[in-house]
Amino acid sequence: MRVIYRGGKAEIERKKSRFIAHVAPVTSVQEAQAFIAGRKKQYWEARHNCSAYVIGDINPIMHCSDDGEPAQTAGRPMLDLLIAQGLTDVCLVVTRYFGGTLLGTGGLVRAYTDAARAGLNVSRIMEKKKGISLRLVLDYSDYGKLEHLIAEEAIPVLSETFTGSVELELLADPAALRSLEEQIRDMTAGKARMQEKDLISYGMADGELILDLQKRDGLSTLTQGIEREL
Repeated sequence: MRVIYRGGKAEIERKKSRFIAHVAPVTSVQEAQAFIAGRKKQYWEARHNCSAYVIGDINPIMHCSDDGEPAQTAGRPMLDLLIAQGLTDVCLVVTRYFGGTLLGTGGLVRAYTDAARAGLNVSRIMEKKKGISLRLVLDYSDYGKLEHLIAEEAIPVLSETFTGSVELELLADPAALRSLEEQIRDMTAGKARMQEKDLISYGMADGELILDLQKRDGLSTLTQGIEREL
C-alpha cells in the first residue's frame, strides 16, 4: 500500500498560467475536504483550485473536482495519476492562476497532469506494511549466515545487541513468518531462540525504515502483543 509520508508543493507555468500543486496525506473524506478548503482559502484569488483524492485500500473512496475548468480536464487527470501510481490516503490540489491565454482541452489536461506529477515528485512516498517483531538470540558462529539471509531477503532490523551472544529484533512479513522461522532453525541447527512479539505497522520510504508513523497524520503504530516462545 503506497501512501504519502510527507506531502510536497511544486509549481509549473504554461503560457503564463501558474499551476501550484499541493499534496497531503489524509485518511478520511473529512480530512481531504479540510485540506481542499484550506488551499481554497490560501489561494482565494486564484481562478481554479482543482482537486482529487483517494482514501482507503479495499474499495477506496475516490473523488475529483474540475472547480470550473472544462469537464474532465483537471480533476480527472489528477485522479488518474494517483490511481496509476498506486497511491491511497492522499489528497492533491492544483491551483491555477490564469495567465490570459487559453490552453485548450488537451493543454489543460497536460498542464494539470504535469503539475500533479511535480507535486508528487517532491513528496515522500512510503510503502505502508505490517510486520511481526521477531526477537532472536543466537551464537556468534551463526550470525554471519543470518546476516546474509537478512540482506538477501531485505528484512528490516529493529535492533542489534552484541554481548555474550547476538540478540536481534527483526520485522518479518506475517505471510512469510513460518518460512523464515524454519530457515533460521535450519541454518542454526535449532540453536537460535526465537520469540514472536508485536504486530507493527511500519513504512519504507526510499529504503529508510520508518517506525514512528504517528508523526504522519492518520498513521499509527499497531500493536497486538502476541508474545510466544518458539
